[in-house]
Amino acid sequence: MLIPHDTRFALDTVVDLVNTAPESEQDDRLADVEALYEFVQRHNVSDVGELGPRDLKAVHGVRAQFAAVFAAPDSRGAADLINGLVAGAGTTPRLTDHDGYDWHVHYFAPGASIADHLAADCGMALAFIVVAGEQERLRRCEAPDCGRAFVDLSRNRSRRYCDSRTCGNRLHVAAYRARRKEAAG
Repeated sequence: MLIPHDTRFALDTVVDLVNTAPESEQDDRLADVEALYEFVQRHNVSDVGELGPRDLKAVHGVRAQFAAVFAAPDSRGAADLINGLVAGAGTTPRLTDHDGYDWHVHYFAPGASIADHLAADCGMALAFIVVAGEQERLRRCEAPDCGRAFVDLSRNRSRRYCDSRTCGNRLHVAAYRARRKEAAG
């Protein structure tokens, strides 16, 4: 699956945004405006002005909608959610070549809020996945104690864990030890 750099960045951003949500034993990793600024810097989100509590609340709303896309049972459900996100953001597609990147498309309107920016650009990245018939690549980690979102970009769509070095390895080691214990009797 060929994915342009801007779409890949947007997919990485949406996955990270969804994974900032509080889980059963974890605090919200996007709990305040300072954390929102850090998120913006970490993902090199361009054209972002001053951020405040209203922006944080709006981003939390967008994050919940993106999480629903990852939970959508089929492409029709995902498409309906994405259409709502993108339409609500008031997209204005335009070509740009900033910060040393070659030409790419931004979907957010100039001066858009951070929530509209994320909804438009990340929503369109998810839309491209659905259009390509690849909605099943939007997954949650299968590790029982994880559930983090990820986009399976493996050739054969076989990725099951958010990170094979942590979740995947931990489960494989546990299964190995259980087999050894059972064999030892």
